[in-house]
Amino acid sequence: MHLHREGTPTILLVTAVAGFALFAIWNWNVLPMPIGVALSVLPVALLLIVLWFFRVPARKPCADDRAIASPCDGKVVAIEVVHDPEYFKDKRVQVSIFMSPLNVHINYHPISGTTSYYKYHPGKYLVAWHPKSSTENERSTVVVRHSRHGEVLFRQIAGALARRICTYSTPGCAAEQGAEFGFIKFGSRVDLLLPLNARVVAELGDKVRGSESIIAQFPS
Repeated sequence: MHLHREGTPTILLVTAVAGFALFAIWNWNVLPMPIGVALSVLPVALLLIVLWFFRVPARKPCADDRAIASPCDGKVVAIEVVHDPEYFKDKRVQVSIFMSPLNVHINYHPISGTTSYYKYHPGKYLVAWHPKSSTENERSTVVVRHSRHGEVLFRQIAGALARRICTYSTPGCAAEQGAEFGFIKFGSRVDLLLPLNARVVAELGDKVRGSESIIAQFPS
């Protein structure tokens, strides 16, 4: 396991702040030692949390041509039929996965194919589980076309804490199932919009792992 490149500025900043805080506590503090020790725990804990957030775990991506893999770590919070006004202009099965601040925040391609669409939308920062977050929050939409099974849309959605969505997808470029396509800093959500004939195997409340867990399957 190593640290994600998107975390470099945040890690450097928090390391500097934690170092200064520890220096101040132990060089300028006139409080008793037990209080100094207690105060020292806070900057160290903050640094450890940031390092944990930007971790890059070892994964064994799903390698199934019919499978639609999870695009992120998190909890399945919605499975419903919705109308997509942005790209498909018709009804799709939406599977929403909420990523807590303690989840890995790397985003992975759920299928292999060719990137056919990408668009970034500025917006609000409602809590990620809010029903309107899919259409009103800051978000990025990516669509990948599978050579046999058609297109799947996946949308990165910023949450109340998230303030930066990173998307590496470019229209026309190849997408590999399980490969990284983006990163969202802090609490957020990813929506999958699937064909109506896709068989969803995930259930509400399931905890899923990006690139490994199977969310749905294309028909034969």
